[in-house]
Amino acid sequence: MAPKEAPSLQERLRQLPDRPGVYLFKDAQGKILYVGKAVSLRKRVLSYFQPSRPLTAKLMRLMGQVRDLEWILTGSEAEALLYEASLIKENQPKYNVSFRDDKSYPYLKVIVEEEFPRLFVGRGAGEPGIKGIGPFANAGLLKQAFQAIRRVIPFRTCRTLPKRACLDYHLGLCQAPCEGKVSREEYQENLSKVFRLMEGRKEEVLEEIRAKMQEASARRRYEEAAKLRDQIAGLLQLASRPRRFIPNEALGDLASVLRMRRLPRRIEGFDVSNIFGKEAVGSLVTFVDGKPFKDGYRRFKIRTVAGIDDYAMMREIVGRRYDDPRGQTLKGQTLTGLTPSGLPDLVVIDGGRGHLNAALEVLRGLKLDLPAVGIAKEFEQLFLPGRSEPLSLPPQSRALQLLQRVRDEAHRFAIGYHRLLRGKDTLASALDEIPGIGPRKKQDLLVRFGSVEAMRRAPVEELTQVRGISETLAQRLLDRLKR
Repeated sequence: MAPKEAPSLQERLRQLPDRPGVYLFKDAQGKILYVGKAVSLRKRVLSYFQPSRPLTAKLMRLMGQVRDLEWILTGSEAEALLYEASLIKENQPKYNVSFRDDKSYPYLKVIVEEEFPRLFVGRGAGEPGIKGIGPFANAGLLKQAFQAIRRVIPFRTCRTLPKRACLDYHLGLCQAPCEGKVSREEYQENLSKVFRLMEGRKEEVLEEIRAKMQEASARRRYEEAAKLRDQIAGLLQLASRPRRFIPNEALGDLASVLRMRRLPRRIEGFDVSNIFGKEAVGSLVTFVDGKPFKDGYRRFKIRTVAGIDDYAMMREIVGRRYDDPRGQTLKGQTLTGLTPSGLPDLVVIDGGRGHLNAALEVLRGLKLDLPAVGIAKEFEQLFLPGRSEPLSLPPQSRALQLLQRVRDEAHRFAIGYHRLLRGKDTLASALDEIPGIGPRKKQDLLVRFGSVEAMRRAPVEELTQVRGISETLAQRLLDRLKR
């Protein structure tokens, strides 16, 4: 079999995501020519290839040499800034040369001669007694990244040490060296982490903190271990270098993480939604080969649970789905390798240990041995049957990204149904108060408009198109709804 050709530049351009990240222009030999960042990779990179865009002589030379393109996704433009700076420093691209020479670019600076050094953002690198990290391309974005890291690993920014701890200490942004609440050694260690984070070396810092957390836990220093755990959770919220999401590759990653015998080609996700137990609903979404399969979606109006009991609601909707699995076979199924019974390869539950156990209780009662996993929104941890501790995957894990997509789609579908029912309930209540609107007319209006707001915006002529609604009744209806 002939080797598969690398995608052309035009194909790569079509694949650009509308997300923040760093892009790398390369020449025919694969050498990096230019590194840039963008809040939308698609919009920014495609702008270079617009025939109507006027180009400077430098840009014309650059675009004449570009033959390939790569990108790195991040969670924000501020995070992209850190990777842009580290990649420029590492690769020294030809067309970023001004980035190295121009002294007006912002730097992260630290006054090294102080016992507890102050960190701040400033311009230029060459100052006696001050260490500079950078340069960075945008001062505003640098400050955003600076503040995000400070919320995880506190440090001082004040010009002179005060006599008493200031507000920053109470907000968790500083460790109050002014009151001796942190040793010089610990403070310097934290600064080292900050420097490496600003240089894009987050995975290195995470591994170091994990090792210290395990050591503290082994020695029963549980308070220290808890602080380190919180640092890890905070850093995992900062966007790192996720790989491009490719559904088929994500399936392989997920099967490996969950130790599954077969690829989870069909995944079903569940969620419940209610406000103080009212209009409680559940949702089922289906993903096939890593992509949403809308024919496998299903909504549930909770029938057997009164009040707020998410676990009981989860038991109900899982039971209603799998009590007769033949009712959910894929319509017109032609894909090979999918379970002929209509059962999924993996069940995903939106929630933690309790929600997962509720679903497993039903599956066991139905004598169904289906792989299942719970994914909690807080810290994005995975809960697995038979495992006492939750599993934490890095944000760039394609397995985690796929589970998040299933979870978020189930949540979106449940919330949409919940809002629909609330809207219909509100509309029905409003129509009950209008003379001349009986059960039949109310039902027809509900079907036609769906919400009070849609009906309020409708002209009289559109209202009269509903059976039994005269012009006089339509005007009376609008007058009442607009009060």
